[in-house]
Amino acid sequence: MSKKIIKDKIMAKGFEITVYTEDFKNEYISLTDIAKYKSDEPFIVINNWLRSKDTISFLGLWEQLNNPNFKPIEFDRFKNEAGANAFTLSPQKWIENTNAIGIISKSGRYGGTFAHSDIAMEFASWVSPEFKLYIIKDYKRLKSDENSRLSLNWNLNRTLSKINYTIHTDAVKEKLIPKHLTKDQAGFIYASEADLLNMALFGMTAKQWREANPGIKGNLRDSATIEQLLVLANIESLNAEFIKMKMPSQERILKLNQTAISQMQSLVTNLSAKKIIGNN
Repeated sequence: MSKKIIKDKIMAKGFEITVYTEDFKNEYISLTDIAKYKSDEPFIVINNWLRSKDTISFLGLWEQLNNPNFKPIEFDRFKNEAGANAFTLSPQKWIENTNAIGIISKSGRYGGTFAHSDIAMEFASWVSPEFKLYIIKDYKRLKSDENSRLSLNWNLNRTLSKINYTIHTDAVKEKLIPKHLTKDQAGFIYASEADLLNMALFGMTAKQWREANPGIKGNLRDSATIEQLLVLANIESLNAEFIKMKMPSQERILKLNQTAISQMQSLVTNLSAKKIIGNN
């Protein structure tokens, strides 16, 4: 199955620069687009940058810090040869020989040479320190917009979870709490059902989370991801139906856990909340 590419653009002095990610953790910026600021033949600019001993040293250190499969022997060979008049190096040769992951050479519709944002900023400094500042400025704007969207989505899912929890507690009150129980006894049942959901989704109770995270404010659900909150809202509704069906708690938690695992896998795989713009 092909990987999905999530792609954005940043603007620097009128130049459009592509940013993409395939894992939502590491962002890669187009060196090809950055190089166009200096020349109409960006591949020449990139290859000239790769000829420098300082560049090879920087790339090698980045790989050693981030890539357990990096080949140090091949790196040392390039480092020793770098700077010589006859030395040439392309992104493809660097990747193939050292098993590098910091630079990626892509073909097709979204082709070109891309580099991890750490490396791309180093390349931008080499191209033009002034141009780098414009790139950083719009890159910060992009990250700020992204964080705002994530915050909005998180708050929306947290609210949805709370609304569904009202449905859930109503079912608990109607089907599981005898009329003669005290307020404290009823509260214990509510808490037990809340922890049944916590165990099904998070694999721990609220108390266990607090003991494991004494320095974190809030509670277990305040620390949940967007995907977890969405699944929580779904299994709250499902548990309410199970309670109405008088299903035993042991059976409910197994079914809820299976549902949580299935839905989390689907969300993480598809990441449908993101803007999908193409396939690689």
